[in-house]
Amino acid sequence: MSNATRILLVEDDATFRALLAAILEGEGYEVVEREDGKAALMMLQRQSYDLVLSDLRLPGLNGLELFRTATVQGIAPPFVLLTAFGTVEEAVAAIKEGVADFLTKPLKTPDSLRLLVRRILAESGRDRTLQVLQERERAGLPPEAVLFAGTAMEQVRQLIADVAPTTATVLISGESGTGKELAARVIHHTSQRAAGPFVALNCAAIPETLLESELFGHEKGAFTGATQVRQGKFELATGGTLFLDEIGELPLPLQAKFLRVLQERVFERVGGSREQRTDVRIVAATNRDLGVEVRERRFREDLFYRLNVFPIALPALRERRDGLPLLVEYLMGRAAAQIGRPAPEITAEALQLLVGYDWPGNIRELQNVLERAVILSRGSITNANLPDLSPAVPLGTPAVDPVGRGLRELERDAILDALAQCGNNRRLAAEKLGIAKRTLQYRLKEYGLVE
Repeated sequence: MSNATRILLVEDDATFRALLAAILEGEGYEVVEREDGKAALMMLQRQSYDLVLSDLRLPGLNGLELFRTATVQGIAPPFVLLTAFGTVEEAVAAIKEGVADFLTKPLKTPDSLRLLVRRILAESGRDRTLQVLQERERAGLPPEAVLFAGTAMEQVRQLIADVAPTTATVLISGESGTGKELAARVIHHTSQRAAGPFVALNCAAIPETLLESELFGHEKGAFTGATQVRQGKFELATGGTLFLDEIGELPLPLQAKFLRVLQERVFERVGGSREQRTDVRIVAATNRDLGVEVRERRFREDLFYRLNVFPIALPALRERRDGLPLLVEYLMGRAAAQIGRPAPEITAEALQLLVGYDWPGNIRELQNVLERAVILSRGSITNANLPDLSPAVPLGTPAVDPVGRGLRELERDAILDALAQCGNNRRLAAEKLGIAKRTLQYRLKEYGLVE
């Protein structure tokens, strides 16, 4: 058993307590001893334990009361109660309340204690594993084999495994639709903060005038419409992870305030003067090259270095084609489940068509294509259920097409086509192009397509 396994031993009989401690320490456990329930409760409030071994009859706060109080406060590990023969019925009743087991004293043999502790710890470990899996499902996380499908994702898997247990700030980069938020959720759910909240904010989806309030909150009367105090994302994410998507869209005036939070871990609500302390881990994401943004003075250099502590670059879908069959199978099954159908099969020709496409919209585009195909399919997905997947020219490709048209003209045409297909709805057009709405608006002005 790992030396990191920590047991809280609560027993008022010093001689018996010393015997129990010697047996447990002989097994390699770290044992913390206390002689009454109140002192034990203080220890549970200060640090975590893998197991509590407590006498049922204790001065002040007895073993069952200690269990009940710790349970209400959400700090109760598995409990084993020590009981004399005359109080076995009380111990059995305690099991109905959630106590893991009981042990009669004096001990019959040291092995009776050793075997019971091993069993309780093993069951607790399985419970924690199941809880982690259930949390992953609730968070919408696919299985790891799907999430990291493709050899190009192996390095990403290892980087996430390395950084997740730490408190380091992470900057995830990659094209739109590559799964940056999913990567951030994996980091959170495999970190020490997994029990805390995961709060996400898309910096490009909030108007500049409201973004500061979204981040830091506001006081009552701070501006027109502020009728009550409102907590911002930094407060809502306390004890957990704050994921800031499209951090490159953060306005310059707000970047300075954000930098202060990263450096000093304090901020003020809009309209307030009292400093608020924050305890959050920052995971940011961008589909821009922030190095270029810094050189062109659209992003603060000092903020970039504060964010870029641990960079993770997600490869585009076209760079992980070998993982596409697994992704296709998973997304087909999920799409079918959403409409109450059995998962369809896909013909080899249709799969080959999907694998050969460049996917400028990445996984988001693949997901949309497969949802439509599942609806249209009758038992299996064929080429007829798929849209025209001829090679696309993704935004940002530094190339010239065969007839000599440059990038700007190609990009302008792509924007006009997307707007036409989406009935001039800019939000839908931006999603189709795989870019932020604010980026689309910037491009529209740049190409003279709006006043």
